[in-house]
Amino acid sequence: MRAIIISGMPAAGKTTVAKILSKELGLKMVGAGDFLKEMAKDRGYIPGGDDWWDTAEGIRFMRERETNPDFDKEVDARLLKKLEQGNVIATSYTAPWISKSGFKVWLKAESKSRAERMAKRDNTGLKQTIKTTKIRDVENYRIYKGLYNMEFGKDLSPFDLIVDTDGIAPEEVARIILNKLKELKELGA
Repeated sequence: MRAIIISGMPAAGKTTVAKILSKELGLKMVGAGDFLKEMAKDRGYIPGGDDWWDTAEGIRFMRERETNPDFDKEVDARLLKKLEQGNVIATSYTAPWISKSGFKVWLKAESKSRAERMAKRDNTGLKQTIKTTKIRDVENYRIYKGLYNMEFGKDLSPFDLIVDTDGIAPEEVARIILNKLKELKELGA
């Protein structure tokens, strides 16, 4: 099977849905964030868990990485190698725009529902997660606009499927993706 790439704004459900798909399809799951965390460790940070990006240290690392575009380019190079090999499910902000391979899915979610998910996931207050979500949205857009001149979160033209995750359980989102993959296989696409 070729690669499946899941993208979307922070807390849209990428990792949760990718884990479900990974288990269902028996494919290895990789995330661009995993490679970035490896690089953060090399620089003395202590990243841990899916919510690390939302911590003060994670936000500080995001700001540091802005000053060195090699961080993200190295992450993307590593991820592209994995995608070219196929048989993988990847979560990535940039891969849908820079990879020629893979079935690309955008998980759409409103900022309020993303903040609510983040608050529940990270066991933090909603006010703080609304603020964190806004910071991450702005930072991610600025980083990827500068690196690749891409309109992260605005230009959805690279995607084969867009799924609105608001009010839908992750299992249902995964089922929608699986049904689309099955349909494409039956059509010979």
